Amino acid sequence: KAVKEGMLEKRSDGLLQLWKKKRCILTEEGLLLIPPKHPPPPQQQQQPASPAEPAAKIKELHFSNMKTVDCVERKGKYVYFTVVMAEGKEIDFRCAQEQGWNAAITLQMVQYKNRQAILAVRS
Repeated sequence: KAVKEGMLEKRSDGLLQLWKKKRCILTEEGLLLIPPKHPPPPQQQQQPASPAEPAAKIKELHFSNMKTVDCVERKGKYVYFTVVMAEGKEIDFRCAQEQGWNAAITLQMVQYKNRQAILAVRS
């Protein structure tokens, strides 16, 4: 289930490192990155997605693979932050300051890690 939905800008990995808009859905398990023109993920559609529409374009940043969310800086109307993955990969994002995406992602990640720790202790 979606905790937060909206637009985020992600810096591309390429040489030019352009900022690309992504439709984002924050869940209790992670962050879904969807190209803005792409239809919503299958669980939110009534009919199944046709094979012509690859789900490969949807990227999931799962909290189990996430290490930290670093708030880099606030500049102008944007807040810039980096999601650091377990394998060391860093993904740069920016959003309008009032949207608070970095705080929302951090909060959900901490809650996820706490749930995992409780489950580990119980088992």
